[in-house]
Amino acid sequence: MSQTNDPRRELFRHANFRWIIGGGLLSMLGDQFTLLALPWLVMSLSKDPLVLGTVLALGSLPRAIFILVGGALVDRHSPKAVLLLTKWINFALLGLLAALTFSGNITLPLVYALTLAIGLATAFSYPAGSAILPQTVPAALIQPANGVLMGARQLVLLLGPVLAGLLVTAGNEPALSGQGLALAFGFDALSFAISAWTLSRVQVAPAEAKPAQPVFAAIAESLKSCWQDRELRALFMYFAAIAFFVGGPLQVALPVLAAERLPGGAAALGVMLAVHGLGALAGMAVSGMKPHWRLSTLGGTVLLIDGIAAGVFLVFGHVHAAWQGALLLLPLGALGGFVQVAVYSWLQKRIPPAMLGRSMALFMFIVMGLAPLASAAAGAALRVLDVTELFTAAAVCLLVVVAIGAVFTPMRRIAYLEATG
Repeated sequence: MSQTNDPRRELFRHANFRWIIGGGLLSMLGDQFTLLALPWLVMSLSKDPLVLGTVLALGSLPRAIFILVGGALVDRHSPKAVLLLTKWINFALLGLLAALTFSGNITLPLVYALTLAIGLATAFSYPAGSAILPQTVPAALIQPANGVLMGARQLVLLLGPVLAGLLVTAGNEPALSGQGLALAFGFDALSFAISAWTLSRVQVAPAEAKPAQPVFAAIAESLKSCWQDRELRALFMYFAAIAFFVGGPLQVALPVLAAERLPGGAAALGVMLAVHGLGALAGMAVSGMKPHWRLSTLGGTVLLIDGIAAGVFLVFGHVHAAWQGALLLLPLGALGGFVQVAVYSWLQKRIPPAMLGRSMALFMFIVMGLAPLASAAAGAALRVLDVTELFTAAAVCLLVVVAIGAVFTPMRRIAYLEATG
């Protein structure tokens, strides 16, 4: 395939991608409606914060437990088949939730059961969604496609809650416990049905016949394959360490900093998070539109960006105004968004198609599984350290991880994979 000066124009010429981005955007928007409406529903049924925390945990726990199983099934069957099935399952579950909420027959046990089932479906949809792109667009357009998809997801994360809030609170306050919530769940259900139809229009390259293999044997095979690939192993372990030392401070220390030091408190936190999100959106867009903007190697680019992040953390503990935090989080978000698209695209090109579902599930399992551990560790550290000391300690740890990655692992030699054909 010949290269084009504008990868976006070449990308949108492909009918497959137009179907994927159209249905995907609507489904992502629908998810924001449920994410906002579900806590309101739970709090209308019980004022106990523990109940709310339990419901939310039930939504994420099955994903962490079964995502590797989901990846194995994606590789056994096909990303499209698994993703299509999960969309129809979510349509049915959310439609039932909407109907029960609208009729007033919803109860906490039903909320628990439906949330658990929806969370279980995501354990299969996540690896399927990450594995379908290389089967539907040319290899040369994988990074631009990821840039558009991730940028669109980030934009929905910024705008979706606002639109969802307008719908949920439509009319008057009683709508929060009845029709408004039912409309939100119903919209999400409809979004799944429409995105299932658009996915059915996507043409997938014929897959090779695969011998049946037990699920756990398939998972073990992918673990062995990833471990034997030195560069893949180094990247997975490196990102596990980075996710731990970056995720904790951003999830826990940042709100504490806003509450203790910044005028405006929660409002200041909202401004900083919004700016960070805008930076991530810009970085994803640049990575997708300018895939050749980089250092000589992908690994070198990642190491440099994480070194810059460590410098930002060193300064962040001394922030005393929201605008100062925003100025630091804007480039941090942009660099993170840029490298996220590049690394994700590298994985999709590097991993053999027969193992893509399992290997991407493993990568997501590592990152998502460490998130609660990182938050818990940061919370525990704040019992003995103040916010400035925690950000400083995180910065030092990041620099150590970067140095180890550069000197003792193949990280800096990980090269971009150029598409051919």
